[in-house]
Amino acid sequence: MKVRSACFGTGILLCLSAFAQSSHNVDKAQFERWMKELSNWGRWGKDDQKGTVNLITPAKVKQAAASVKDGVTVSLEHPVLTARATDNSDPLVHTMTATSQNPVLGAYAMDRYEISFHGYGHTHMDALGHAFRDGKMYNGYAQGEITSAGAGKNDIAVFRNGIVTRGVLIDIPRLKGVPYLEPKAAIYVEDLESWEKKAGIKVGSGDAVFVRTGRWARRAVKGPWNTGEELAGLHASTVSWFKKRDIAILGGDGASDVLPSQVPGVSQPVHFLMLISLGTPLFDNCDLEQLAETANRLGRWEFLFSAAPLAVTGGTGSPLNPIAVF
Repeated sequence: MKVRSACFGTGILLCLSAFAQSSHNVDKAQFERWMKELSNWGRWGKDDQKGTVNLITPAKVKQAAASVKDGVTVSLEHPVLTARATDNSDPLVHTMTATSQNPVLGAYAMDRYEISFHGYGHTHMDALGHAFRDGKMYNGYAQGEITSAGAGKNDIAVFRNGIVTRGVLIDIPRLKGVPYLEPKAAIYVEDLESWEKKAGIKVGSGDAVFVRTGRWARRAVKGPWNTGEELAGLHASTVSWFKKRDIAILGGDGASDVLPSQVPGVSQPVHFLMLISLGTPLFDNCDLEQLAETANRLGRWEFLFSAAPLAVTGGTGSPLNPIAVF
């Protein structure tokens, strides 16, 4: 039976407001429905391992390249953290294996990097093999594909040709007139749409969308905190919006999810929905401060985005230095 809306005339605004508020209340049952309803499994074939990156067509790449006007490049990588902290339990280890005291062939310095990049400290890309639930990962591949040898399916190497597309910055602190959001602050669909109106942009198919919370700006002022427990970020209700807009990539200066998640019984619903159901790779812990400053100075919130993850066969992700070009 279909239920006709009772919203008419001036009452429609009140009805829309009530819907917006109710959509903030998401329980585990709604999350489970979204896992099925928003699924892209089979959309690009039963053997697909790229997910929404398939939405980045040659035409999309050419369109993004044509948007370059100033030739200004900006890194989206936060400087690599080499010290242990509450938000970086696995610092990069840099070891010099050959120095001026023992140069190789008498002429070369050499070194080795060791990094456990998943978590909250390092800028990285999550491949679709990074997450699984109920025994399955994106496109129905079995959890058992992930072994001590690595990811047998949905690994990072499927993106070895790089990702080049239109990037869009959604700057929520600037929208709200604050330098940064406080931990636990949730971002909702109405925030995303308010930013579109303010910035004069519209998120579309194949875009790489980066949502700024000001995490690194806050860290610079107040120091590190336990980001694994408290972090500003996206509410689970935003995922259906990203699905409707058909974005290719989602990134942020944290882990995308607001923490705590506000969905009882589900710790990182945005991660699960994007990686497993939609098949959308995530870029975590990006530093969006310089990007936001440059975009504001130029008055443009879209840019050419490029990223080249390490082509590690079986890898579930990769540290990397994403680049925006205005």
